[in-house]
Amino acid sequence: MSDSYYLHHVFFCVNQRDPGEQCCQRYDALAMRTYMKKRCKALGLSGEGGTRINTAGCLGRCALGPVLVIYPDAVWYVWVDQTDIDEIIERHLQRGEVVERLRLV
Repeated sequence: MSDSYYLHHVFFCVNQRDPGEQCCQRYDALAMRTYMKKRCKALGLSGEGGTRINTAGCLGRCALGPVLVIYPDAVWYVWVDQTDIDEIIERHLQRGEVVERLRLV
């Protein structure tokens, strides 16, 4: 284990802006964050030495779609649906692979 309490720390933007303004919550980001948190817990990925899923306010990239960032890897992702979240969990959090098709650069 690294010196960090968590192996991965996921920050999930759930920012809500005024009507007509782009924001991650328009894509039901809070529900997807809740899903990711429950899924990681069910898979035994949560807790010390594992993964922490956090709610974040605006991460400044809302114009690119709903976003999340995983530290300490500093990998930013855009997602569309639960299938994308499952792929991020399986590939990045479980296997340590970056999901290039969802990566924001």
